[in-house]
Amino acid sequence: MFKDKVFLVTGGTGSFGNTLINYLLKTDVKKIKCFSRDEDKQNIMRNKILDSRIDFILGDVRDLDSVNQVLNDVDFVFHAAAMKHVPVSESNPWEFIQTNVHGSRNLLLAMRESGVKKAVFLSTDKAVYPLNTMGMTKAIMEKMVRSNNYKKDTISMITRYGNVIGSRGSVIPYFIKALKNREVVNITNPKMTRFMMSLDESVNLVL
Repeated sequence: MFKDKVFLVTGGTGSFGNTLINYLLKTDVKKIKCFSRDEDKQNIMRNKILDSRIDFILGDVRDLDSVNQVLNDVDFVFHAAAMKHVPVSESNPWEFIQTNVHGSRNLLLAMRESGVKKAVFLSTDKAVYPLNTMGMTKAIMEKMVRSNNYKKDTISMITRYGNVIGSRGSVIPYFIKALKNREVVNITNPKMTRFMMSLDESVNLVL
């Protein structure tokens, strides 16, 4: 399935992207393009994962030119680049719109002129009847992918998943730290439901 294929992972230095890339490297892929704007995390990954099949490419989904360039010769795309911290989204809504909405639109526009076969856009359970800015921006992203405004030859699809245990911004490390220090564990609402999964489970779901 993956033999001689070229993959692009936007947000490749994030928790999900990093786990996905490590999974893909266990297959017979030809190349993986790790696309992100975080040079420090790219450098850490480069020194940790010594594999010539990875190309680390600095860029931002907000910049259409940079998205156009990185799509060259790509077969499959996993769009994981996003801003996701809910409290931060409430005080910085425009920044979330720039990345989650405008950045996703740039990818959809660029794929119309590319040879990409399939693209998976990562969404969240928070996009279902969203109440916060982060969920709203992801819901708009989903609507753009489902619309007919960007379609050409690429098959685009959406996957939603819940809270990933231990990922950046996860509440679990906070709970563990509080318990170790014998501090009070604060929760938002005792009636709240969280759908939890591991990073490996999230990758398997998306694949």
